[in-house]
Parts: sequence; structure tokens; C-alpha cells
Amino acid sequence: MKFTVNSSQLNSGLSAVVGAVPGKATLPILETILFSLEGNTLKLTATDLEIAMIQTVEVDGQEAGSVSVPAKRLLETLRQLPDTPVTFAVDDQQSITFSTDKGTYKLVGESGEDFPGVPDLTDGTTLTCESDVLKKAIQKTLFAVSNDDLRPAMMGVFFTVTSEGTTFVATDGHRLVKYHDNGLSSTETLTFIVPEKALNQVLKSIHSDASSVSVSDSHVIFEHGDTVVISRLINEQYPNYESVIPKDNDKTLFIDRETLLATVKRVSVFSSTTTRQIRLQLGENSVVLRAEDLDLSSEAKESLACDYDGETMEIGFNARYLGDVLSNMNHEQVRFEFSTPNRAGIVKPATEEEGKSLLMLVMPVMLNTY
Repeated sequence: MKFTVNSSQLNSGLSAVVGAVPGKATLPILETILFSLEGNTLKLTATDLEIAMIQTVEVDGQEAGSVSVPAKRLLETLRQLPDTPVTFAVDDQQSITFSTDKGTYKLVGESGEDFPGVPDLTDGTTLTCESDVLKKAIQKTLFAVSNDDLRPAMMGVFFTVTSEGTTFVATDGHRLVKYHDNGLSSTETLTFIVPEKALNQVLKSIHSDASSVSVSDSHVIFEHGDTVVISRLINEQYPNYESVIPKDNDKTLFIDRETLLATVKRVSVFSSTTTRQIRLQLGENSVVLRAEDLDLSSEAKESLACDYDGETMEIGFNARYLGDVLSNMNHEQVRFEFSTPNRAGIVKPATEEEGKSLLMLVMPVMLNTY
């Protein structure tokens, strides 16, 4: 195999797929990136057997072939090179030479035939959408994904695709996000769970206006331009999240999101480092935020103007979880819905975008008595 390409282009292509290379691989070949050259198209593939990433790079191809290249050393070298043409050559013994006008570098690769295969999903269902649909959905849900190995179904985002759009759900038992966008739809109903790591890579790889999503019983493929992310699906039953969303909420609070977020951050400095408890005292036209750390004899209290409709109530939250919810919204005004102090608080945008809806939920904590 032999080709010539600018070092910056090759570096960019490798950087796009290196996220799939495991830090500590059980199989040495997983620490490599597969180079496959046909004509002037170089295909770069990396995998950890759970996700795979493919990037194509246009090169000056001189001899077709394939080889598995040690990822870390090649990337470290390319990152130190100026933007200059690099000639990459591989002999029959998998000896790799890449050279510039200033020097020559040698590596030993492995046969491309030994690299693990990746699924092509010929039996899958393929959908298309604007890339911004996926980008926004991932950005709004990923923070709430669980990292608890004992609850594997919750370690990803749950997709429900129907003719009316897609609902994206993530929860860790403390927070829940339910986001709907009618920009990704299907004539048949599809449900699947995509792991967090794969969605992180999808988010990093989005660079085109259009995306396609192909789904089978076991895998999903996200494709944006010349970048492909392939992932195993989480083969688990997602919990019935609708059952934890309170339906009869007779108390509503409208407030400026950034003002509330800043206040939560300030007041929470004085909360217990163990519980991170912050309490909201809801009353006519105001909400009082309070926190106390009995061990350090410290406390804080702030009052904010708001539009509140309902009986006075006091409810407690973990400050970090409440802050996460507010941080992952980008709306000026938010609407809280409450029922009782022992039921979840719901947070929504005060006004929804057309074709979209967002619901975030925070579980309450039992209030300490002063």
C-alpha cells in the first residue's frame, strides 16, 4: 500500500476515529487503526468491539491495500509535524514507512485482515434528519445518563421513533430528561438504547448539515458526511419512566433561568458536603433558597422574584442535580411544576420551540428540620 497526503489531513482523520481506540485493550490489535486504501480514498477504522468509527480521507493513492497501524505513536508523530506532504508506504511484511521532505519514520503494523470486522447493517432501517436534530437531542440528554453498572439499561439514551417524531429519554434515578423532536421520524415504530460513549463520539463527529441513522436489532449506525459511528445497542428493557412523572401538578413557578442557576450555585456553597441539600420555599411572587451545613455552622439564604401560582410549599433538592438541569437548558425563562414536597419537580421551557418539547425532572430530597 502506498499513498501521499498532507499531514494535517491525515491527523484530522485519525483524530476523528481515535476516540474508539480503547485505553487498555485486551487484544493488542484494538490499539491499532485500520488503514484501507482503494483508489484515492483512504478509509480509517477504529473499534473497541462495542463501538467503531470510520473516517474517509482523500489522498493521492498509488497502491491499494490495508494495514493495521499503531494508533498512539502515529498520532503523536503527526501532531508534531508541520502541515507538509507525507508519503505512507507498507511492504509485504507490514513494515510501515512514512516520510516527509525532512525525515523518515518507521513502524511495524499488523495485517489488515486480522482487524475485527464491523457490521454493515444491510438488514437495518435507515432514517435521515438534519444533523442539528441529533446534536440538540444528545446535548440535552447525555448529562442525565446513569453510570451505574447495576442498571445497564439506564447507561444510554432511550430512543422512541414514530411517525410523529423521536422521543429521547435519559435518567439516572435522580434526574430525568424527556426531549421530543419531530425532525426525526419513521413510518414504523422503533425503540432502542444507545450507550453514552457512542453518543459522545456522535456529538464530536457531527460536522455536516445532514445525518442518517440506521438501526438493526443489535446495532445502530450514525453517518454524517465522511464520518461513521457504529455502536452496539444496549440489549435491556428501559424502565417505565412515565410512571415517575407527576401528572397532577397544581403549583407552577415561572422564573429567569440564569438568575436561578446563579443563586443555586451561590447558596449551595453553604450546603452540607454530604447531602448537597438546598431548599426552595415557594410563596406569592417570590422563592426563597436556603442551605445550611450544621457541621460547619454555616448557612445561606436568598430571595428571588418570580411568578408563582399555588399554595405555599417548601421542597428540597440536591443542589448539583438541580444545577445540572438548569445548566442543560438554554431558555431565558423556565416553568417549574410541583405537586407535593415528596414528589418530583418538573422543569420545562416557559415557551417551547415549534416541533420540539422538553421536560426535565428532579427528584426531591427529604428536608432536614432546622
